[in-house]
Amino acid sequence: MRRNSLTTRRNELKFIKFFGPAWLVMMADMDASSIIGAAQTGALFKYGFVWLMLALTIPLYIVQEVSGRIGIATGKGLGEVIRENYSSKVAVLMALPMALTDAVTYAIEYLGIGIGLEIIGIPLLVSIPLIYVVHILIVTKRKYAQAEKFLILVSAFLVISLFATLFLRGIKPYSPFYFSASPSFLFLMAATVGAVVMPFMLFFQASATAAKLKEIGLCKCKDTAIRHMRKETLIGAIFTEILMAVVEMAFAGIDADPTTFASPKELSSVLTPLAGSFSPIIFGVGLISAGFLALVVISLGSAWGVAEALKVKNANAIYVLESIPAVLLTLLIPSVNLVCIVLDLLVFFVYALIGPIIVLGIISRNKKIMGDYTSKGLSYIGYWFSAVILLIIAIIASISSI
Repeated sequence: MRRNSLTTRRNELKFIKFFGPAWLVMMADMDASSIIGAAQTGALFKYGFVWLMLALTIPLYIVQEVSGRIGIATGKGLGEVIRENYSSKVAVLMALPMALTDAVTYAIEYLGIGIGLEIIGIPLLVSIPLIYVVHILIVTKRKYAQAEKFLILVSAFLVISLFATLFLRGIKPYSPFYFSASPSFLFLMAATVGAVVMPFMLFFQASATAAKLKEIGLCKCKDTAIRHMRKETLIGAIFTEILMAVVEMAFAGIDADPTTFASPKELSSVLTPLAGSFSPIIFGVGLISAGFLALVVISLGSAWGVAEALKVKNANAIYVLESIPAVLLTLLIPSVNLVCIVLDLLVFFVYALIGPIIVLGIISRNKKIMGDYTSKGLSYIGYWFSAVILLIIAIIASISSI
C-alpha cells in the first residue's frame, strides 16, 4: 500500500512538472476574439449555443491530442516534422495561412487588452505600444519554460474573472438548446466552430510539448509523457469550452447592439445595471488576461511554425515584425470594425485549418515518423471523424449564412 502511495505521488509530481503546453494552448483558444464572439452569441441567442460549445470539447480534445503526441513521438515541432518528411514547400504552405491571419488576430488581442485597460482608465494610445513592448520582451528574451510559468499565472486570472462575471450576472432560466436556419445563427455557428481549433494551436502544442519534454528530461519516458499530455489536454479542452459557455451565459439576453462590445463605455453601460458596478472591471481583467495570454501563445506558435518551415534558427525577427501591423490596425481602425473583422476571421480559420488538419492526420498514421505512437483503430477513425465534422459544419454554416 505504501509503495502504491509513493508511486501515485511521484506520478502526480511528474504531471505537475509536465503541465503547461496543452493547458496554455487551450486557454489561448479562449482569446479576446472568442470572448467577444461568445458575448455576441449570448446577446443574440441567450444560452442557445451552450450545447454546441460543450459538444465541441470532444473534437477539440481529439485533434489537439494528436498534435501533442506528434511533439512527444518526434521531439520536434510540427513545421519541422513536415519539412523533414515531406518538403519545405509543403511546410511553408501549411504555415503560411496561419501567418497571414495573425496580423488581424493580434490586432484583436491588442484590442481586447486595450479595452480592459481603458475600463480602468488607460487610453489605447498609451496601452497598445506598452503591450507591444512587454509582449516582445517576453517572447524574445525568455526561454519557453520561463514564459510558461508567467502564462499559467495569467490563465488563472482569466478563469477566475470570467467565472466571477457570470456569478455577478447570475444564472437565468434560459434553455441551453436552440437551433435556427437564420443567416445570423448559422454565421455565429460557423464562427463558434472556427474558434475551436485554430491553426496556431496545432503548431504550438507540438512544438511546446517537444520543448517541455527536453527541459524536464522525459525524452526516454514517452509513455508517461503521453499519459500526462492526454490528461492535460482533456482538462484544458473541458475548461476552455466551459469558459466559452460561461461568457455566453454572462451576456445572455443583454439588450444592446453586440457590435459595440468593443467599446469600454458600452460594456460598462450593459453590465453595470445587470451585474453591478464591479462587473465591467472584472470582465475587463478577463479580456486583459485572455488577450495577453493568446498574444504570447499565438506569437510563439506562429513563429515556431514559420521558423521550422523555413529552417530559421532564430525566430526573434518574426516575433518583432509580424506584430507591428496589428499595433497599427488597433490604433487606426475603429473598434466596431475590428469586431466585424474578427468574426469573419473566425470563419476563415476553418478554411485555413484544412491543410494542417489533413497533414496532421497523415503524419499521425506514418509509422516511420511516429514509431510506436501512430494513430490506430478507433483513435484514427475518431480523429478523421472529428476533423471532417468540424470542417463540414463550419463550411456549410458559413455558406448558408451568406
